[in-house]
Amino acid sequence: MANTGKKNIRHLSLSELEQYFEELGEKKFRTKQVYEWLWQKHAHSFDAMTNLSKELRAKLEENFTLPALTVGATQYSADGTVKSRFKTVEGHAVEGVLIPTDDRKTACVSSQIGCSLSCKFCATGYIERKRNLNFDEIYDEVVLINQQSERVYNKKLTNIVFMGMGEPLLNYKNVLKAIEKITSPEGLGMSPRRITVSTAGVAKMIHQLGDDQVRFKLALSLHAANDAKRNEIMPINETNNLKALIDAMNHFYKQTGNEITFEYILFKDFNDSLKDADELIRIYRQVPADLVNIIEYNPIDMATFRKPDEKVTEAFMQYLEKNRVNARLRRSRGKDIDAACGQLANKEAQVD
Repeated sequence: MANTGKKNIRHLSLSELEQYFEELGEKKFRTKQVYEWLWQKHAHSFDAMTNLSKELRAKLEENFTLPALTVGATQYSADGTVKSRFKTVEGHAVEGVLIPTDDRKTACVSSQIGCSLSCKFCATGYIERKRNLNFDEIYDEVVLINQQSERVYNKKLTNIVFMGMGEPLLNYKNVLKAIEKITSPEGLGMSPRRITVSTAGVAKMIHQLGDDQVRFKLALSLHAANDAKRNEIMPINETNNLKALIDAMNHFYKQTGNEITFEYILFKDFNDSLKDADELIRIYRQVPADLVNIIEYNPIDMATFRKPDEKVTEAFMQYLEKNRVNARLRRSRGKDIDAACGQLANKEAQVD
């Protein structure tokens, strides 16, 4: 994309926008009008700002850009899940998913184009990281998935999970700024308690979340409960071992009191034995976690992992429950369209 030298208008703060209109000799209320178009009415062009004069719209066009995500392709699963491939202004693709249940409509959003962490079981981990998503692009994902939810289910989004492509804590500033806009009354006005940021485990940044006293929930993608196994499937563990992560999560909880969840995918003959369950219980007891999500594995082309037999999964769950672990088995949604956990890979999708 050619660099025009013009600034993205959504990267201006309210006071910077105010200053711009002041210098133009425009009335103060213009700032509020434009800000509403950008963050509440989701205008994707200056022409769409119909309560501004043609002259003013032309002036904005001359001085600023207004790049926005667009929906490139959409797929609908038999279970009601909707996967979208979004396109950035320079043509990169990134995926997001609408996950509907009776009482919830959840947006699963991405924070990076590709990923640098190379987790062995995750399709995104096999894609090169192109760049971080900007906060306004993350905001667009939520807006577009919310519009889908209203169109398909006549319901607004109830929850947002940062569990799509990329590692949110390696795009820290943009993720926090996007959440600030999503929760702001000037934006989507969603409660931060309905937002969960999931991390593969960046201890330093989990500490930072605590220091910043964020108000959203945290999920740790654990997937193995000892360092040797975790190193094998998640290279990030070599520099962020379990002890460091336990310390970081305790700090996060002490500073915020926010809910913490462990995510644990069961892999056949790798982490599904009762010995593995014992190690998981040991970690669970060292952190004030609310819940352990046991997740069904969804096969991907690049990896040889398989899902355990139903009996093994059942025995694992029963063992956790017997040991008073608050555990829930999460059945996969959207498997038929590669929209389930770990499957997002920017494969070719059918255009809606």
